[in-house]
Amino acid sequence: MLRFLTAGESHGKGLTVIIEGMPAGVPISVDYINEELVKRQKGAGSGGRMLIEKDEVEILSGIRFGKTIASPISMIIWNKDHKNWGEKMSYEKQSGEVIHSARVTEPRPGHVDLPGVQKYGFDDVRNVLERASARETTARVAAGAVFKQLLQREGIEIASHTIQIGDITLDKDYTFDDIRKTYEKDPEIRCIDPAISQKMKQLIEKTRKEMNTLGGVVEIWAENVPAGLGSYVHWDRKIDGQIAQALMSVQSVKAVEIGSGVSAAGAVGSVVHDEIYYDKENGYYRKTNRAGGIEGGVTNGMPVVARVYHKPISTLYKPMNTIDIETKEQVKATVERSDICVVPRAGVVSEAMLAYVLARNFLERYGEV
Repeated sequence: MLRFLTAGESHGKGLTVIIEGMPAGVPISVDYINEELVKRQKGAGSGGRMLIEKDEVEILSGIRFGKTIASPISMIIWNKDHKNWGEKMSYEKQSGEVIHSARVTEPRPGHVDLPGVQKYGFDDVRNVLERASARETTARVAAGAVFKQLLQREGIEIASHTIQIGDITLDKDYTFDDIRKTYEKDPEIRCIDPAISQKMKQLIEKTRKEMNTLGGVVEIWAENVPAGLGSYVHWDRKIDGQIAQALMSVQSVKAVEIGSGVSAAGAVGSVVHDEIYYDKENGYYRKTNRAGGIEGGVTNGMPVVARVYHKPISTLYKPMNTIDIETKEQVKATVERSDICVVPRAGVVSEAMLAYVLARNFLERYGEV
């Protein structure tokens, strides 16, 4: 079974990923992986970390002469910022002075800082926030670029775009072609409508000056997905459930929608369900795709469509009230270097997670094609 693991801390030496279960003979371009990593770094609302890092992957195993060889693929992305942290992120024992200087005791509201400390009994929030950081998504994007190349060989393409930032929402019809051109046409926001994109960018800049943060919504499409991926026979094999879990695992995501799931809840069935047609040239087909390409946990041959809802980032440069875990006194939350809005860059992360779920289910259905 196809699976992957990531490892590494935000300011550690690097981020690693191991992929197991890739079939042999799949062409893999390192340049393509690096292009995906660039997409994760560019966009309005980025913080100072993006000015330091220039993410590039180093392949350690599993690929020979440009193709997979069926053994585990291992990759690493080195953290350039690690050199600025010196002993504070060392794996070796350090003096009490170094340990104290690196310690964080003011958990951020909305972050996993305090729940992580409570779970593992730490007296230093940094043990939590370093791994929980969205820096980890770098490794996911590298893995997703491998899965995408497997899917592309089978004609399956994935793209995403921004449909909402703050209270500014895209209200316009669009096609898959429109979506996949957004990165080239609008790398800052990745919205198909230039006028709406400009408003979104202005809102981000206004929020930056106010030292606040913004959330929003990204929509992901997968084209040419064959019918029959996933299964209705067990709850954990339903592909919409797998997609929801994978996308919900992305940092700052608080909701996932498949197709028109939210609006469908307030409508009657006759205007929600996609009617079925047939002809010899196309076979079974639908003229609408309100189900988002999935019915009963199984893909139906229409594009898979999901929306991912990101809350505003938890690190505020005007920090909120919290409790110091050592003194138990009321203090202001710690301020880590952070973005104002992740939404323009978040699509490529969700693309990676959708690619993983589709690739895994594709291999389960068709084997090592």
